[in-house]
Amino acid sequence: MGLVVQKFGGTSVGDADRIRAVADHVARTRRQGDDVVVVVSAMGKSTDELLRLAGDVASQAPPREMDMLLTAGERISMSLLCMALSEVGIKAASFTGSQAGIITDTDHTRAKIIDVRPERLKDAIADGIVPVVAGFQGVSTEKDVTTLGRGGSDVTAVALAAALGADVCEIYTDVTGVFSADPRVVPEARRLSRVSFEEMLEMASTGGRVLMLRSVEFARNHHVPLHVRSSFTWEPGTWVVEEEPSMEQAIVSAVTHDVTEAKITVVGVPDRPGIAARLFRALADRGVNVDMIVQNISADGSTDISFTVPRSDVGVAQDVAAALQDDLGFQMVKTDSSIARVSVIGAGMKSYPGVTATMFETLAREDINIEMISTSSIRISCVVDESEVEQAMRALHAAFELGG
Repeated sequence: MGLVVQKFGGTSVGDADRIRAVADHVARTRRQGDDVVVVVSAMGKSTDELLRLAGDVASQAPPREMDMLLTAGERISMSLLCMALSEVGIKAASFTGSQAGIITDTDHTRAKIIDVRPERLKDAIADGIVPVVAGFQGVSTEKDVTTLGRGGSDVTAVALAAALGADVCEIYTDVTGVFSADPRVVPEARRLSRVSFEEMLEMASTGGRVLMLRSVEFARNHHVPLHVRSSFTWEPGTWVVEEEPSMEQAIVSAVTHDVTEAKITVVGVPDRPGIAARLFRALADRGVNVDMIVQNISADGSTDISFTVPRSDVGVAQDVAAALQDDLGFQMVKTDSSIARVSVIGAGMKSYPGVTATMFETLAREDINIEMISTSSIRISCVVDESEVEQAMRALHAAFELGG
C-alpha cells in the first residue's frame, strides 16, 4: 500500500459531471489499495469571477480581504468533491489550507509556505478517510488566511506530498502531459514520457504553463516524483523525476516560448561602478523581477543597459528608472512590449557543443533577428519580435527533430 497525492485543477472540477468523474477516479485509486490525499483548485473560472466582483466594488482591494475572498473558490470544490465521494462509498473529509497545516509567511496574495504540519491529515488517513484539501491557500504566522499566488494549488499538493512522505504527487490537468512544444503552436509536438527536474524548471521558467515554477522547485528540493496527467483521459502522462546519470539524455527535449515580458533599455548610463547596482536594487525593492540583462560595450564613458521584466511590471519599472534618471545621469528610458522569448531546453546540451550554432543558424534561415541572448547549462533563450515567435518555435522544433 502506498500514499498518493492527487491534485485536480480548475478544469478537472469545472462542473458537477467533472467532479463526479474525479470522485470515481479517486475511488478506484483507493480501492486498488493506496491511501489518497486530494488537493483541489477552484471550479473552472470561479476565481476569475471573484476577481471581477472585487474589481466591481473596489478600485484597489486590500490584500488581506482579497485572500479571504479568493479562498472561497477552493472551499466550494473540496466540499462538493467530498459529497461526490460519499455518494460512491468513499469516506472523505474536507480541509482548508489552515486545517491541513499549511503555514505561510505574511505576504498576502503571494505567500510562501514556511512549514507544513499535517497531523490532522495523518489522523484522517489512519482512520480510512480520504482528506480533500483546498489548494492555493494557507494560514500565516499571524493567523490570517493567505493565498499562494498563481498556480498555488500545485505548490500545496507538492508540499503535502513532501510532508506526508507520499510515493508520488499526481498533477491532473486538461492536457495529457508535458510536450516538446506548445501543441497549439507546433502541431507536431510530442508528449514526453519523462523529464528531469532541471529540465522542467527551465521549461516552467521560460513559458511552459503545465506546472508552476515554485511547485517544481519544491518537488526537486524534497525529492517528490511528479506525474502530470489528464483528468479527461486518465492515461499515463509525463513523469518529472531526478536526473538519472546512467541514461543517455536527449540533446534537446523541448522548445518553449513566452510572450509575457517586455524589454526596457536605459540609454546613456555612465560607465562607472555602482550605477547598475543602484538601478537593480531599486527595482528589487519595488518587487520587479528582472530576467535577462544585456549591457553594451562602453563608448565615450557611457553604455546602454537592456533588461526584461513582466509586462505587468513595466509601469513600475519605468517609474523606478525615471526617479533615478537625474541622480544616475543617464539619458532616457525606452520600452518595448512587442518582444517574446524562445528557448531550447535539454539535459544533453551539457555534453553537446552544437546546439547554440544550430539554434542561431535556424533563426537566421528564417530571417528572424535576435535581440537578446541568455543561457544556462541546459537552456538557450533568445528574445525576438513577438510577431515572429511562433515561426521561430516551429522552425526550431523541426531543426532539432523533436516531432513524434
